[in-house]
Amino acid sequence: MHALWSGMVSFGLVNIPVNIQTAVKPDTLSMNYLRKDDLCPIQYKKVCRKTGEEVPFEDIVRGYQYKKDDYVILKEEDFQKAASKKTNTIDIELFVDEKEVDPKYIEKPYFLEPQKKAGATYALFRAALAESKKVGIGRFVLKDREHLVMLKADHEVILLIVMRFADTFKKTSELDLPKTGDIPRNQKELALELIEKLNGHFKPEHFKDNYNERLLHVIEARKHGKTVHVEKETPKETAANDILDKLKKSLVAVK
Repeated sequence: MHALWSGMVSFGLVNIPVNIQTAVKPDTLSMNYLRKDDLCPIQYKKVCRKTGEEVPFEDIVRGYQYKKDDYVILKEEDFQKAASKKTNTIDIELFVDEKEVDPKYIEKPYFLEPQKKAGATYALFRAALAESKKVGIGRFVLKDREHLVMLKADHEVILLIVMRFADTFKKTSELDLPKTGDIPRNQKELALELIEKLNGHFKPEHFKDNYNERLLHVIEARKHGKTVHVEKETPKETAANDILDKLKKSLVAVK
């Protein structure tokens, strides 16, 4: 398997040569856009919004719009000046309890694979992470961008989980959220009872994305000229004065 990145995991004075490998499979079937009449594949071109003319790649520049219709043009060297200094090291800055990491910061997981002859130090680091019940928080540079990462022992592999920086989140003040106020006690008690009735343990293997399977079924039917009919259900919003009744019915259904 071709590595996305190769370098070292560094904590203290210990360096472990590793490769980063993709951990997640594509979640959708590959589709092509075609012209309806003759199924000719569609090619996307870069065109001028004003005239509709196609623009050759060599005539395209990148610009930052600082006010309407006014741009600062940036050259490749400008991006290089702003880019993070490339290193071949994942620098672990601290170790924390995993429960301290808010799930909203987690973005995408990768596998860390030891390079040749690095199996012993990799196994030691993996065992230390697992036994300490800690995760390593650090940074590394990929494609000129610095990334915040979390390293976690997951059975036989060490996961590298790319995380979001705190300043990438929008302010919740931009949202139309209900004010904090008193919630009717009987409604809250029923909601808590329903949560308790549905309480359980998360087992990922019990949850399956069936979209591709259903889509392949539709594709197979189309190949043979058949039509697949799907009944669409649109849930109705629960009105404020109907919450109590819905909670009671939900509890009966769960029991």
